[in-house]
Amino acid sequence: MALTHMTALYKFNEPAWELTKSLFIEVHSWFIGIPFICGLIGHIVVEYFPRIWLRAPKGPLWELNRRTGLVTIFDYKNFKKTGKIGEFTAPFYEFDAYIITSPDRQGSAMNGLSLAHRYSDKGTNFNGIIVPDNTTHMPCALWDFFQNFMDISRPLPDIPVHEAHRHLDPVTAEYDQKTSRDPRYWIDMDNDIFKAKLKEMRKRYNDIDTFRRVNLMLKHVKYID
Repeated sequence: MALTHMTALYKFNEPAWELTKSLFIEVHSWFIGIPFICGLIGHIVVEYFPRIWLRAPKGPLWELNRRTGLVTIFDYKNFKKTGKIGEFTAPFYEFDAYIITSPDRQGSAMNGLSLAHRYSDKGTNFNGIIVPDNTTHMPCALWDFFQNFMDISRPLPDIPVHEAHRHLDPVTAEYDQKTSRDPRYWIDMDNDIFKAKLKEMRKRYNDIDTFRRVNLMLKHVKYID
C-alpha cells in the first residue's frame, strides 16, 4: 500500500493531502476496511453468540479403566447446547463385543471391533485403534487384549506402551519381580530382535482361535437369527 501511495503522488499532479484522502477512501479502505469488518464480525460472534461457533473439543471417545473395572463412553453431541461432555459409565463385564462389518470404497467387507452395553443403547467402536480389516483376526485379537488388560488377576499385557507403567500395577509388579523381568526389556531391545517379535505377534493373531472356543454366553442368552 505504501508503494501504491508513493507511485500515485509521483504520477498525479494533485495536492498531496487531497490525493492521500482520495486514495484512502477509494483504495486503502478496501484493504483495511474489509479485514477490519471481518475481524469485528468474528469478535461479536465469539463474544456474544458462542453457540454459533462453539464446537466440542477433541477428546477421548472411551476409557477402559483397569483400576476401577469400569468403561466410560464420552458423548459430545450436546456439548454445543449444554457446554458439558456427556459420560456413560458401566462395569466392563456388562459390555459385549461385536465384529461390525462395513464396506470400503471398493465394496469389500471390512471388519472392526465394537463394544455394546448389554442393558442400554450405549456403545463404541475401536476403529481409531485398528483399521478395519478384511479378516476377523485383528478385531478378535484386540478383544483378547482388552479382556487381558481389564483382568486384574493377571499382569498387564507385555507390550512396549505399557513398559513404563508396569511397576505401578501391583499384580504386574509382583509378576515381574517373580519372573525377574528386565524393566527395560522393550526399550533396550535390538532392532532385529524387535522385528522378529513383531513377526511372531502377527503370526499369533493370525492363528487366533476365538471362534473355536466354547461360547459361554449360550448358557445365558438366546441368539435370534
